[in-house]
Amino acid sequence: MSFSPLLTRRSARRRTVVLAAALGVVVAVATAGCTAGGQSGADASRSGAGADVSGAVVGTATPAGAGAGSDEGPAPFPAGAGFDYQLGASYDPPAGTTVVVRDSTAEPAAGAYGVCYVNGFQTQPGVEWPEELLVHDSSGGLLVDPGWPDEHLFDLARADTRQAVAARMADTIDDCAADGYDAVEFDNLDSYGRSEGAFDLDDAVAYATLLVGHAHEAGLAAAQKNTAELEARGRDEIGFDFAVVEECDFYRECADFTDVYGDRVLAVEYDDELRDTFAEACARPETPSSTILRDRDLVGPDDEGYVFDRC
Repeated sequence: MSFSPLLTRRSARRRTVVLAAALGVVVAVATAGCTAGGQSGADASRSGAGADVSGAVVGTATPAGAGAGSDEGPAPFPAGAGFDYQLGASYDPPAGTTVVVRDSTAEPAAGAYGVCYVNGFQTQPGVEWPEELLVHDSSGGLLVDPGWPDEHLFDLARADTRQAVAARMADTIDDCAADGYDAVEFDNLDSYGRSEGAFDLDDAVAYATLLVGHAHEAGLAAAQKNTAELEARGRDEIGFDFAVVEECDFYRECADFTDVYGDRVLAVEYDDELRDTFAEACARPETPSSTILRDRDLVGPDDEGYVFDRC
């Protein structure tokens, strides 16, 4: 397969909430359909390793607000809002914060528009998946993310495996909705660039469309994560409602997202890797209005490493 080369891991995501390794996975993969068997327990469903989904069909994308899963549909995304990125710790948001991103294992912030973080394109550490649904390297072993060696890449090259992975991931999406989140963020959309040619951007788009379709059916808006090379396909083909981006100023790609999503971009810069100063980043016209500065580990205010500022 041919696709444009991608720099190795740009994302600075941190998930300090790691699920227990011994989840007791029970898997059954059909030879023809590669559909995955179930796993008991609430933590399992949150990690994308949910109940039996043999023969399940995950829906296709429907624009937010179209009432795909309810009479009202997903809550409208509050464009240009002040937000906080709380993947490393959950705490009372700073004043002026109306959007909060938290891990799917955490409760949403009270009184805020909640975005549920889901590791949508790679395995969650400590959660086992059927090997038939994962990418293998040239030696036959499981391919790992070089930046996160405890994560494996989902094999998205075929429609049947995409459907099987998406069906298992649907439980996590449903849990986000049941917990009261308003939206979901799917991380590692750019994993195709680390797949050693096992699948390409078009395969990732096809799989993302399944995830976004189910999110909309569950009443959640859905966010594109990074992956500037998608251009307008994320909005127009997949159906993403907004974007969550890391270090777009540092990599000089903020306009790639604002040209597509306008004020519906949540942008995070990190204090250990700035082009110049955060004030200068905020002054650039292409910088999203909802831009914050965070510490790399995304810790809480009680930690001495905590950093938070906003444009």
